[in-house]
Amino acid sequence: MEHNKITELRHARNAKDRVFRLLFREKKELLSLYNAVNDTNYDNPDDLTVTTLENAIYITMKNDLSFLLYDNMMLYEHQSTDNPNIPLRDLFYVSSLYSGLVPPEKLYSSSRQLIPEPRFIVFYNGTARLPERFEYKLSDLYETRNIARPQDDGESDDSRPDCTAYSIPDLELKVSVLNINEGHNTSIKDKCESLNGYSIFVDKTRKYRKLLPSEEAVERAINECISEGILAEFLQKNRAEVLNVSIFEFNEEKYREVMREDGFNMGFSDGKAVGLAEGLLLGVDKERENGIRLLIRTCRSVNISRQNTLEQLASQYSLDTDTAQKYLNMHWN
Repeated sequence: MEHNKITELRHARNAKDRVFRLLFREKKELLSLYNAVNDTNYDNPDDLTVTTLENAIYITMKNDLSFLLYDNMMLYEHQSTDNPNIPLRDLFYVSSLYSGLVPPEKLYSSSRQLIPEPRFIVFYNGTARLPERFEYKLSDLYETRNIARPQDDGESDDSRPDCTAYSIPDLELKVSVLNINEGHNTSIKDKCESLNGYSIFVDKTRKYRKLLPSEEAVERAINECISEGILAEFLQKNRAEVLNVSIFEFNEEKYREVMREDGFNMGFSDGKAVGLAEGLLLGVDKERENGIRLLIRTCRSVNISRQNTLEQLASQYSLDTDTAQKYLNMHWN
């Protein structure tokens, strides 16, 4: 059996990572996670080829882990929001990975080009009450899925000659979602100490954030976990980074909630006067404006520098430097 060497695509210098990814960036931890999910007992982390896929900026972080284990390609991702678009994003990811594995000229070969079989897993720990396990499907995003299907009795549906939705889609991609919040998927967490510890740490942080400012809440959760032997070595070694990243993560949740309520509620309210279509467009514009305002204020509240805020603002909203600076001057105070 051939052992593969690790391949890593490093973060940009100013990129912020998630605690989940900080924890599972080591091959040993990834292998433990794999064994827990698949009920296997592989014991050699050096058999993994690890590739990280990232576009890590605050507010729209996409911090994904992918790795190859023998003839399987695993794409693991952590999410704190319910996102049915993940299959489409994973389709882009896996296409990129396959493009790197198979030279273009081989696609025209008469011999089959064997590729690793993919599996897509999301570890969900958001606040919405979601099932213990469920699936996102690429086919659920197809526009034609809401069109009546042709009958299976072989007779054509002359009333819908343009119908192209079939019972079994030609292209499908399924993403398994595992809820790792407290009380969910305990059998998997019992097999992976780090995953269980991560779940406990997040639960403690959320609990204390109801009582304390973000920084104090995270500090208390870190101290309590260390004293209880939960992720103790990891938290001691990465204390400062975990603190900073956690503040980002938990303020992100608040940001998204407020942005949705502020932006779309105002848009729909105005839409009563100007019509639904115009109201929808207005809602999107207002959500963007509120998103810019809240991003600036959130960054300022967690002591992000003006320069870093400017860079994140320009990147997140595709703004030129002058426009980003105007927004910064407008909302910084």
